[in-house]
Amino acid sequence: MKIETPSKILITGGQEVGGVGSFAEGLADGFAALGIPSEIIPPSRILSRWRDLRDAKVLKILSATAVYAAPFARRVICMAHGFPRADAQGWIKFLAIISSYKLANFCSEARLVAVSDYGAIHLRSIFNLKVDAVIHNPLKPLFLETFDRAAQHRNYITYVGRLHPVKNLHRVLPAIHDLLKETPGLRACFIGDGEQRAELERMVNGDPNFEFKGSLDSAGVRGWLRRTHVFVSGCETEALGISYLEALSQGCSVVMPACGGGLEIAPELIGTRIHLLPLSFDRNETLAALRRAFGPKCEPVTFAAYEAKVIAQAYLSLDMYFPCMGTINYGFRKPQAGTTGVNLSGHN
Repeated sequence: MKIETPSKILITGGQEVGGVGSFAEGLADGFAALGIPSEIIPPSRILSRWRDLRDAKVLKILSATAVYAAPFARRVICMAHGFPRADAQGWIKFLAIISSYKLANFCSEARLVAVSDYGAIHLRSIFNLKVDAVIHNPLKPLFLETFDRAAQHRNYITYVGRLHPVKNLHRVLPAIHDLLKETPGLRACFIGDGEQRAELERMVNGDPNFEFKGSLDSAGVRGWLRRTHVFVSGCETEALGISYLEALSQGCSVVMPACGGGLEIAPELIGTRIHLLPLSFDRNETLAALRRAFGPKCEPVTFAAYEAKVIAQAYLSLDMYFPCMGTINYGFRKPQAGTTGVNLSGHN
């Protein structure tokens, strides 16, 4: 059964570098390419949009902190951008997020979507949640634009994202420091902000080879990635990692933990363009992984399957072809180039 194309998409976003903010902006770009208007609003404003919440012609895509509005909404997709961590977020927020996901499961007009199979497996097996679809994160169109690769001087090792203890930068930083000492001309750049910034700045102790850039817009991030040889992240519970996609698309090699949804992005590149950190974060083993990442030439990876338009089409397919009152749990899989990402035969 097919229902009408939505007249508008309402998306709740975030403020941080990368993450939910980039997800919302990329998805909005995708819907624009499909000719459907969209609007991004903060989660705190969702209840003030009561008319849109109740309008069956408006598709709502809600981030975790806005899922509480699902019982009042018609035609809604609830997002699980990851799964909560009590050690980092505290038990109150942990329980609030799980409760919001449970709420999405109980709402007949809501679907729960995870951004990776890694995330979906945890939500299903640990928290007993039904995940209706797995649809990967979109890559903004500006990261797919061609550029003169030969003109780029790459002498940076870069991180983009929140400066938060769960990102494990404090555990990777000693090995980065060792790498900079043994590699003349190499510098480190941390883009983003957060509660751990002061601690990280104390750890580098004024070393001029470390630069803290604060929060930048997408064009600014892209500019730094084009000066980067190796992108690094230490978050072992990363749900998928928009920043991984952005870095690979700009010709960087990526170093990530040997765990998390990022491993789903391009398994065939592991060992060549993607290099894995030990989960122990042993200093010598981490340094060895960083060294290996400097081997390949900096060639952009083409991500047709992650184009914003393709990902937006996958959301429309979930919304339009399976009525919200239905009971069948249709699964989505990683969309291939030129497809909508629909898998009618599988279930999650």
